[in-house]
Amino acid sequence: MSQQQSTPDPALTTLVGLAAYTGLAAFGLLAARSVDAPDLAARQTLATAAGEALERQQRLLALVGAPGPDGAAAVMAPFDGALADFDARTTPSGWAEGLLKSVVGLGVARDLCRELAAGLPDGGSAFVGAVGLPVGEPPADDPATALLAEAAAADGVLAARLALWGRRVVGEALGLVPVLLAAHPPLAALAARAREAADDGGASAQAWLVSRLTAEHTRRMDRLGLAA
Repeated sequence: MSQQQSTPDPALTTLVGLAAYTGLAAFGLLAARSVDAPDLAARQTLATAAGEALERQQRLLALVGAPGPDGAAAVMAPFDGALADFDARTTPSGWAEGLLKSVVGLGVARDLCRELAAGLPDGGSAFVGAVGLPVGEPPADDPATALLAEAAAADGVLAARLALWGRRVVGEALGLVPVLLAAHPPLAALAARAREAADDGGASAQAWLVSRLTAEHTRRMDRLGLAA
């Protein structure tokens, strides 16, 4: 007797598609910053971080049974081009700005996926476990964050410039949230359920989500030693 194969939850598949797509973008940005990093140690650090981003992506895709390039592409296809406007509006002027774009822009994307996962039937435990997302504050020893914090601490002019750049990047990143929720109803449903699970019914799901992401961004900039 053949065993019936379970079909992945459509909401989980959609969320995995978003997380895998942004994970692929994280790999690309970190790898690019590795190529033009100012020294060999930084090159190796960012190359390792890029590899880890790709490993997380593969663990996520395994949750919905999407092996190989074709399976991955099928799951990510609904989000193809979703970051095009963000990329066009956040062209960095140098290595440090490019790395901050990765830390802030893709950090917001990762936080978004974590928040939405709370709306899954199991509270997102499988999703969180697969991608290695912390339940509380993200780790302070993130390699890209550590590199940027060191560079900013050594150069006050650079720190001031990066603080301004971070505000621009986060504004563009947060602007994607309502677009994604409107274009992908399963994500909007996850946002509504996540807000209910948080017992915060005083604001719309979208407003609640943006508020959570903004607060996490402030903590991220604090870890960088930059004004949010």
